[in-house]
This record gives sequence, structure tokens and C-alpha cells, in this order.
Amino acid sequence: MIPSALEHVQKIARRGGRLAVFLDYDGTLTPIVGHPEDAWLSESMRETLRSLAARVPVAILSGRDLDDVRGRLHVDGIVYAGSHGFDIAGAGGLHRELGAAYLPVLEAAERELREALDEIPGAQLERKHFSVAAHYRNVDENDASKVALAVDAVAARHRELRRIDGKKVYELLPDIDWNKGKAVLWLLETLELERGNALPIFIGDDRTDEDAFRALEKRGVGILVSERPQVTAASYCLNNPEEVESFLRELIARLPA
Repeated sequence: MIPSALEHVQKIARRGGRLAVFLDYDGTLTPIVGHPEDAWLSESMRETLRSLAARVPVAILSGRDLDDVRGRLHVDGIVYAGSHGFDIAGAGGLHRELGAAYLPVLEAAERELREALDEIPGAQLERKHFSVAAHYRNVDENDASKVALAVDAVAARHRELRRIDGKKVYELLPDIDWNKGKAVLWLLETLELERGNALPIFIGDDRTDEDAFRALEKRGVGILVSERPQVTAASYCLNNPEEVESFLRELIARLPA
């Protein structure tokens, strides 16, 4: 069991100099829903993020496409990183894109996986710019293994791709040594936050967020969003997106205006 971040806001806020807040989207800022296209940000959370971004650097790191996550937030002045950090953009011309050379193989994988998933009721294919995702949240429990087998079969034919597992989703993306943790470290350096003795905070709920928790273990704060205890590299936890919003508001209240 790890302690609640809500009960230690004061301690977290006092740990370092300037804070920098990094956030996942699905399951962190919005509840997990049956269909990814239905996960919309509440106006309350949007206003909270605007208030936070007016005081400290804020970045959203999502598995969603860059344009998708940016269009769901509509918050200016923050950095957006889509495709698990493979596509990053921010103010002042900030931009980094990895994996463009892999687009042809991703297109081939998409075609093959779409054909395979058509045979599995409830399976949903989501093509993102730098990945192909196979969702099985709405698949019968007895058929879930078929989705994994289909993804693995496609991955075996395209060794340039690797599989990552999320909440009820398998995803194929370029087999590059890059993840949310490396993206966070790159942003800290690029935004020159390390010079200012910044304290990075990362809040996320999924397995891909563990890369960021591990990257910040000795230099920042990882906060896992989960109602159930689980093995994690995070230091604190929050139960759900509602608690995330409460934590952010408490954090804002302790920041200089």
C-alpha cells in the first residue's frame, strides 16, 4: 500500500523548487469508458488545468494521437505528447516526432489486424499515427485470448514493431527505445526545468505510465490512479479522476499566484 497523495499535498508541494506537472489522459483526467471516443474532459477539470498551467509547466502524455488529445483539452500554454510520447508539441515551436519511418509497416499491420479482429465480436481497432491499438473491453471473456493471439501474429510478421499492454488494449508501435519516461526526461531537459531545480510530478493510471514513474523515482513524484492496490514504482496514489482533480486544486491553492 502506498499513501494517498491527497493526504500529503503539503509535503509534496514543499519537496522541491518549481513544480512541473505531467499527466496521462484516459483514466487520469477522465474515467475509463467502453469506447475511447466517448472519453471527454469535464469543464471542471478543464478549468482546473487552466489554473494549474497559469502557475507551473504542465504536459499531457497520452497514448492518444497528438491532435486527438489536444482537441479534447483545449487548454493553451501546455505541452501535448501523443502516441505515448512519440509525438510532442508545445508553444514556441516545440516539436519532436519519432517513428515516421515506421508508418508503412504500421499501415500493413493495421490492415492485417483489422481483418483478424473482424472475426472477434466486440473487438475494436484504433489506428493512431504511430501505433495500432486492439481494444477488447467489449469482447466476451472467452474471446479475449483471441485478440492477444491476433496481435501477436501480426507482431511476429513485423519485427520492427513491439507490443505494449494497457487496460483492455494491446498496442503495436515502433520498436524504438522510447516511452513516456524518456519523453518526460526529454521535456525536463528541453524546457530547461532541471536548471531551475524543478520537482516533476507524474500522474497516471496505466502500465505505460510505470515508465514515467520509474524515470522519476529519484528525482520527482509518481502518483498512481487506481482504486485497487498494485505493484507500482509510484510513491503515492489517488483513487480516480475525481481525486486527481481534488489533488490538483489543493496543489494550486499552495502555489504562488
